[in-house]
Amino acid sequence: MISKFLSKLKSILFKSAVSPETPLKKEKKAAKSAKTKTKTKTKAVNSKKNIETLTTLPGVGAKSAKALYEAGFKTTKAVIAADEKELLAVSGVGINLVKKLKKLK
Repeated sequence: MISKFLSKLKSILFKSAVSPETPLKKEKKAAKSAKTKTKTKTKAVNSKKNIETLTTLPGVGAKSAKALYEAGFKTTKAVIAADEKELLAVSGVGINLVKKLKKLK
């Protein structure tokens, strides 16, 4: 039993010593994933900024701003220019909020 374990251990150790390409591939993958994480963080920061700007509209809080952003209204101009039906289709947006927003036109 111990001999089987040692033989497997040797095969694993010698495989990693024989093929030096494996660590290089891992390094390349790590570099690519680091770039992807940076892009994801940038998108997250931009979406947070856009949601914060939507809260500047009268009657729009954090929850409704997030709902509007996720529904495709990325800017305050897009929200103001939207039809009443489009705004009412967003969950968390009621008739009173739509009335407040339409007064801005």
